[in-house]
Amino acid sequence: MSSTASPPRAAPTSFAEVVVDGRALRIEYAWIAAARADAPLLVFLHEGLGSLAMWKDFPAALCAAAGMRGLVYSRPGYGRSTPRVAEERWPVDFMHRHARIVLPALLDNLGVHAPVWLFGHSDGGSIALLFAAALPARTAGIVVVAPHIMVEDVSITSIDAARRAYANTDLRQRLARYHDDPDSAFRGWNDVWLDPAFRSWSIEAEVRAIACPVLAVQGHDDEYGTMAQLDGIAQRLPQTQRVRLAAAGHSPHRDQPALLIAAVVAFLRRHGGGC
Repeated sequence: MSSTASPPRAAPTSFAEVVVDGRALRIEYAWIAAARADAPLLVFLHEGLGSLAMWKDFPAALCAAAGMRGLVYSRPGYGRSTPRVAEERWPVDFMHRHARIVLPALLDNLGVHAPVWLFGHSDGGSIALLFAAALPARTAGIVVVAPHIMVEDVSITSIDAARRAYANTDLRQRLARYHDDPDSAFRGWNDVWLDPAFRSWSIEAEVRAIACPVLAVQGHDDEYGTMAQLDGIAQRLPQTQRVRLAAAGHSPHRDQPALLIAAVVAFLRRHGGGC
């Protein structure tokens, strides 16, 4: 995680309101290259501690290289979106709910009805897989970076270490640069992943339904997952293109942005996404 004090935003942010289970939620979002009205749309789905601001300039750089429009947003509980209620604990199926309920509602609110391309990182990658499986007519293709399709021991070990870091280091202060309520973002993510009931979480069955093109990317030095995640996706989805990046950890868009952009642009153009 970067220690810079003033993370740049991809574009001026706006807010959309969606209603989920009778509760109105404010979602922070920003368009990238909105003037490219006829270009395909690439929607960015952040990681478990991410937000719109934490992407920094990567979405803009990728959209420029691919000739696409972009949509970046903070999920409820993150960034400047509606925070998690203090006593709220996210259910084990929280990623399913976002993929099937919240993201479609946001796209509807913004008038996005044509199929979209998704770029998902970590938990966002899992959400992208679930969206593509549940809503094939709304999905043109997906790029998933460090996705999870099952829970590995290395994931739990690293997430438990993050809990200790949040209590004993300046991690909370660093997250406060990107989230109005850092406790909302951290506890929502950390508590559900360390819930014993989450240990059996898996979307291995769901991903079999995906019909669109898939690019799956993993860093060799990822502290939150292994190549078993990519191999598991490819085993169930023969159309999957896999990219394994050296000298990259859990966030290849920070560790190897040029290599990642080149791989994504080639994939998009191969499948009719890039211009």
